[in-house]
Formats: sequence, C-alpha cells, structure tokens
Amino acid sequence: MEKIETGIEGLILLKPRIFQDDRGYFMESFNTSVFENLGVPVHFVQDNESQSEKGVLRGLHFQKPPHAQAKLVRVIRGAALDVVVDLRTSSPTFGQHRVFTLDDKKKELLFIPEGFAHGFLALETPTLFSYKCSNFYCKDAEDGLRWNDPQFNIAWGIEQPILSEKDKIAPFFMNFISPFI
Repeated sequence: MEKIETGIEGLILLKPRIFQDDRGYFMESFNTSVFENLGVPVHFVQDNESQSEKGVLRGLHFQKPPHAQAKLVRVIRGAALDVVVDLRTSSPTFGQHRVFTLDDKKKELLFIPEGFAHGFLALETPTLFSYKCSNFYCKDAEDGLRWNDPQFNIAWGIEQPILSEKDKIAPFFMNFISPFI
C-alpha cells in the first residue's frame, strides 16, 4: 500500500496494490500491521456502508468529542467526490479543505483523522461508499457544517444536490465553535 501525503497533517490518501487478471481482481483494503508501519495506528470499531444515487450529497458531518471518529473511507462501486475540512483549532490548516475523487477503478482509500468534517457527492448511480470508524456512532454527538458554506468555497460541481433535511439546515462555519483542539 502506498501512502500519499495530502498537505494536511494526518490526512492520508492510500493507494492499494491491486492484483488483476481475467478472473477479476484482489486487493487488501485494510491490514493493521501495514497501517501501523505507514504511521496510521488506529483501532477501528465500526464499519458503515451507504448507497447513493448520482447527485446525492452527504455531509459535511462529524462526531463531537468524546465520540470523535477517525475514518477510513473508500468507494466500493461507482464514484464520489470526497471532501474533508480540518476543524482542529491548533492545526495550521484549520478551516481548510481537501477534495478527492474516489472510485471503484483506482480503489484508493482516504484516512481521515479525528477533528475533520467529512462529506461526499455521489457521481454515479449507484455509488456504494464504505467507512471504517474508530469510535461508535453517538446520536447526541453528531454535528455538521453547511455543504455550500461560502467560507469554504468547495467546488462540488453541482448547484442543487439531493440533501437530507439536516444537511439543508446545517450551520455555517462563521457561527461554529470547534470542539477539536
């Protein structure tokens, strides 16, 4: 597995080795030893999966401490525009975002440490998205930021995505007090 730096400390793009022949392919998507050797020592406790139609935007979501989650995300089928925002107030990249295209062809994975908001836009129908999480989901700790916040100016490439009700009314960054140090 190849580790690709992203310009934000702790946020890592991972390129797996894919073994492909006329029968299909094989890849190792997670191995604790490999991740520790890459400097990503994390213990995952929950796996989540979502399926979305093209144009569905989920995010920007996070869990507040003490239920904060590191995530390992990937697209199993389809393609997604994946976005993360650094919410760590002590980080030199606080308030900055990065955008990645994850798909079922390159099969890249993105490791997102605690302290980031995360969202994605499904670019194909269907898009099957997988996340490993380092902490259990807690309804009382869930929070989010507005997907189209002008302070972030994220180039989603869509004017009117399909959103959940909570994502339509998520707060803006200018009114946000980060719980992450």
